[in-house]
Amino acid sequence: MTEAGSVTTETDDREILTEIRDGVCVITFNRPKARNAITATMGPAYADALRAADDDPAVRVIVVTGAGPGFCSGADLDVLRGGPEMIKKFIPAREDLPTLAVRLRKPVIAAINGAAVGIGFAYMLGSDIRFAAESAKIATAFSRLGLAAEYGVSWLLPRVIGVQAAMDLLLSGRTLDAQEAAAIGLVHRVVPDGTVLDAALAYAADLAANCSPFSFATIKKQVYADLDRSADDALTDTLQQMDIAFDGPGLAEALTARTEKRPAVFDALPARD
Repeated sequence: MTEAGSVTTETDDREILTEIRDGVCVITFNRPKARNAITATMGPAYADALRAADDDPAVRVIVVTGAGPGFCSGADLDVLRGGPEMIKKFIPAREDLPTLAVRLRKPVIAAINGAAVGIGFAYMLGSDIRFAAESAKIATAFSRLGLAAEYGVSWLLPRVIGVQAAMDLLLSGRTLDAQEAAAIGLVHRVVPDGTVLDAALAYAADLAANCSPFSFATIKKQVYADLDRSADDALTDTLQQMDIAFDGPGLAEALTARTEKRPAVFDALPARD
């Protein structure tokens, strides 16, 4: 990548690009001529890039986008036309599926610069925060290809937008625009075309500069775990997490920084064991 919002692809044939700047790791699907359709090697490479960013103490926030005019248009057509055995070999390992982003300690922000369809929809959905360009088109598409709801979408989508809206998108497989996606809570912000990566990077930069990595990891774990917990179990866990936070260095640093009228300097997360 070059300057903010500009992706260089002409001289780089890697399917996944990464760059770290100011605490933000930008991961780019890089098959612009195919609107970033996923090949058998891209899924594992993307998962590896996510894990590497999650393990890197220099990274505090992750932004995911696509090179060229699309975010990710789904599985490569050569895979789909190759028959059942080729398709089965294409499916990423369980630990590499799009829901991997949910299990990371760091926020994952999708900058949806164009079409997000099929597995591209699943990658978008797996992120924590979603920005979309005005012209972005979004579709599950599974029902229009004679497929099941794939990659854990049937579990996560109703939890994001509700059962009725999820059933609409999954049963119809229809395409919705960015404005409708925002109206149903599927994306968080719609911005003019050509600015979505900059908008996502600005949001990510604020998080990286001003928020605690410990808090990111704790809150993500709480929210996603609480989706399957009772209110009582969630409250029990909340009280335990509060005690851990009170004993940690983050609060003391935040209060000292306010007294000294300076930005807080929060400790980075260590690499996983």
